[in-house]
Amino acid sequence: MKCINNQVKDINIAYIGGGSRGWAWTFMTDLSMEPNMSGTIRLYDIDETASKNNEIIGNQLTSREDTPGKWNYVTSPTLKEALTGCDFVIISILPGTFDEMESDVHLPERLFIYQSVGDTAGPGGMIRALRTIPMFVTIAEAIKNYSPDAWVINYTNPMSLCVKTLYQVFPKIKAFGCCHEVFGTQKVLKGILEESMDIKNIDRREIHVNVLGINHFTWFDEASYRGIDLFPVYRDYIERHFEEGYHEPDKNWANSTFECAHRLKFDLFRRYGLIAAAGDRHLAEFMPGDTYLKDPETVKGWKFGLTTVEWRKNDLKKRLEKSHRLVNGEEEIEITPSGEEGILLIKSLCGLTRTISNVNIPNTQNQITNLPTDAVVETNAVFSLDSIKPVAAGALPDQILELIKPHIKNHQWILEAALTYNRPLVYKAFLHDPLIMGRVPEESVIKLADDMIDNTIKYLPDGWK
Repeated sequence: MKCINNQVKDINIAYIGGGSRGWAWTFMTDLSMEPNMSGTIRLYDIDETASKNNEIIGNQLTSREDTPGKWNYVTSPTLKEALTGCDFVIISILPGTFDEMESDVHLPERLFIYQSVGDTAGPGGMIRALRTIPMFVTIAEAIKNYSPDAWVINYTNPMSLCVKTLYQVFPKIKAFGCCHEVFGTQKVLKGILEESMDIKNIDRREIHVNVLGINHFTWFDEASYRGIDLFPVYRDYIERHFEEGYHEPDKNWANSTFECAHRLKFDLFRRYGLIAAAGDRHLAEFMPGDTYLKDPETVKGWKFGLTTVEWRKNDLKKRLEKSHRLVNGEEEIEITPSGEEGILLIKSLCGLTRTISNVNIPNTQNQITNLPTDAVVETNAVFSLDSIKPVAAGALPDQILELIKPHIKNHQWILEAALTYNRPLVYKAFLHDPLIMGRVPEESVIKLADDMIDNTIKYLPDGWK
């Protein structure tokens, strides 16, 4: 990989999960708009037909006159073939199917434990981790064997445990996790500032923030725009709009399962004094279960939603239909920027620019001074030529630290449980999770954990059987 005249034309990217019917299209579209990079994308997926479809779709993008980024998409039948000699590895997989996720999300409802996402924290996030971790063990071992010097970018949830597993298996791996939740909160601050101070067309990237926390439970203790401290602006807006919340002008909240009015964020600011930097659906799952997720009516009152797996299944059906139309040339991908920064980070690591962005990596440089060094934390980092330097974020306030500690401990227990097939550690983590802790009898929690494990058993190693 060589940079000549501010261009890199021979990049090799292995895309694990290359049959994706959504995220892969976003990634390919962003690549197609970048004029200074080109090369080969090797698509690997256990569903090889899906990869071949994306090979067709990607090469159709390359052939278009309105796409300056030219890439050759090829399907790789094995991890070895995809990884050997690659410069970057993208991991974006669905561990299991939505049938397994249906159990993850909805089975706890029999104990009145509600989850708004079910892929990161709570019982759903932990069981998803049990089937994801063995897959990441395989991926990490393959990277160690075939592309040990490649940069590895993970998009799969549960983000913290996926990244933790990669480093557990291959400590010298150059891996990090990307998440757009911080960008969403920057956009909220941008909108509030534009509305409050009549400033037009603020660039989200000019909202400068200090990021600290863990994935999907991330916080800003500093936020500014061109010399304006945004904390007083945010505080004043919350006092005036707490009941109705904030609705982004370019989104229709009523028609999307993912949108929210940010009232939960507003409440967390009132309680703890920092700006919670993730969507309300994610934030709610890290808090005690008798607060924001007590029951569906409580959720409705906070103006966010419980994303059902039925909705996800219907959405997948639509994406499969779209894949068919794209492959057959009946529809073209719309060329619009996604707002993600994955391509910008690759560009920075190639030495074409320099970027500061949020990243999920182990806390080995004490980025957050009062969390363990083996915890995977989310802070800012500086991306430049073949280098990621995490930014020292400081310490979490004591009250927020106490909210994060149970999840850090559960990450360790669930990783150990997944590697050693240890059901009692899963029970321990369930009982320790804030959504469950103190709300349900222990025997009911153990029965729930066993049933959830049994419902995903075909995706678990034989040691669980």
